Amino acid sequence: MKSQELRKKAPELDSLRLGSGWKIEDLSKPQIIVESSFGHSHPGSAHLDRLVNVADKAIFDRGGRPANYYATDMCDGEAQGHDGMNYSLVSRDIIAAMVEIHVKATPFDAGVFISSCDKSAPAHLMAIARIDMPSVFVPGGIMKAGPNMLTLEQIGKYSAMYERNEITEGQFMEYKRDACPTCGACSFMGTASTMQVMAEALGVALPGSALIPTHTGGLEHIAKLSGERAVELAKEDLKPSDILTIKAFENAIMVHAAIAGSSNSLLHIPAIAHEAGLTIEPELFDTIHRKIPFILNIRPSGFWPGEYYWYAGGTPAIMEEIKEFLHLDVMTVTGKTLGENLEELKRNGYYEECHKYLKINNVSKADIIRPINDPIRKEGAIAILKGNLAPEGAVVKHSAVSPKLMQVTLKARVFDCEEDALNAVLKKDIIAGEAVFIRYEGPKGSGMPEMFYTTEAIASDAELVESIALITDGRFSGATRGPAIGHVSPEASEGGPIALVENGDLIQIDIPARGLNIIGTNGVERSLAEIDKILTERRKNWIKPKSRFNKGILSIYTRNCVSPMKGGYMEDLR
Repeated sequence: MKSQELRKKAPELDSLRLGSGWKIEDLSKPQIIVESSFGHSHPGSAHLDRLVNVADKAIFDRGGRPANYYATDMCDGEAQGHDGMNYSLVSRDIIAAMVEIHVKATPFDAGVFISSCDKSAPAHLMAIARIDMPSVFVPGGIMKAGPNMLTLEQIGKYSAMYERNEITEGQFMEYKRDACPTCGACSFMGTASTMQVMAEALGVALPGSALIPTHTGGLEHIAKLSGERAVELAKEDLKPSDILTIKAFENAIMVHAAIAGSSNSLLHIPAIAHEAGLTIEPELFDTIHRKIPFILNIRPSGFWPGEYYWYAGGTPAIMEEIKEFLHLDVMTVTGKTLGENLEELKRNGYYEECHKYLKINNVSKADIIRPINDPIRKEGAIAILKGNLAPEGAVVKHSAVSPKLMQVTLKARVFDCEEDALNAVLKKDIIAGEAVFIRYEGPKGSGMPEMFYTTEAIASDAELVESIALITDGRFSGATRGPAIGHVSPEASEGGPIALVENGDLIQIDIPARGLNIIGTNGVERSLAEIDKILTERRKNWIKPKSRFNKGILSIYTRNCVSPMKGGYMEDLR
């Protein structure tokens, strides 16, 4: 084992570990890092110490020696509506770097990685791929819904309704009080939930472990099994590079299509693949989403709260429905293939344990996970749009877009920051037929914050949700509903065409044809050759804005990050 080799090179190591509470006999055991995002930062991480303790005991009992390390994550929900959101995406890269430091600075033979949420889960997956040490990921589960199936993503809608005086302050406070009744990831298929599912779909988390509701006790069982498995992995030397193959990523994207996963996964999956030495082109998402049906009736694209995902059988049940498309021969962290894992789950009582909660709630599996021959939609949820407005691509979650906006020409209304756009929407200063642009919010512009409140303000307005579109080089919350096109690349701060759009330009959106183009100016349609000439002239007058970040991590990030369509990671931290 590597730890024993390094003990000879660093004789002080034994003394220092003994000084930390280790025993002499611990020094020769398999040494397992238990890395978590535990902290009192938000409900997705506040409970993870329980899982750390369970994993620790399992490691001890199996003959290993655990060591607990922490890199707490921030909460996208708590960062909404202010400049704190600028720090969200970069926190992913910094957590991944911190985990790398923890593992590389001190010898370990394997790792257990425990996290739940938007940036900590992809950060751990990036780190697992980067360090390539035998590792098992433990998803931190999902919270229970509140009264009347209230879930957190609805608070944005109620906030917009309160701003429009449609509900009272007392009503609004009741919704806020009841939206997060337990710990865990927010109870909808947002980014946190999606990335837990992606970890399992990639094969680095145990089968059936994603999105276990925190109130069921199932998480502790998974933490125990994962701790035991980590000791075995240390001896087997089964590495992430044996698991994270292109076939594994294709499987994950197939599951992503079936569940209508968060659009933020198009930032995280390419970044994880990059750490594994692979390149995921955005077109792969589009190709797979065209062939895999959308079958999951979970919010925000469906009806039920996120906890019902696991009640219906979770990721294994999704995989059973799309089994004909999957690469069943891929290796997983169990030491068995995906196909072998799925067969074992049928024998070991997994589905019976999940489905007993369906009976309690008087719900059927088909209410949650539709059969593949009777899907919600024949295609997945994501489309990649390209054209003279987005030469490198843009992302739209078309499962949430009104049929009236699938093929439409709109008139540009341009804003250079989200605050101004949100104010215009709330004041009814946006009218039907407009394409609302929010630019300079990409990775290099401002760290790529979410445009959550603006999308919620639009989605909660019965007229606007079917008559306008939001187009941005920023990103969206995993809870986003409505006509939102993001990740436009190249971004405005890099001089992409989105920086050259002017009020009154005609914007053609053609989701079936995957097109996003400027087709006119001043409300008059023009030829593509004329548009090219106009954009060339505008570019001569465009002045690259000076970065507002001249110190700190956002200064480093905005200088070194790659395009949104490549994953938005800091390439200098490879």
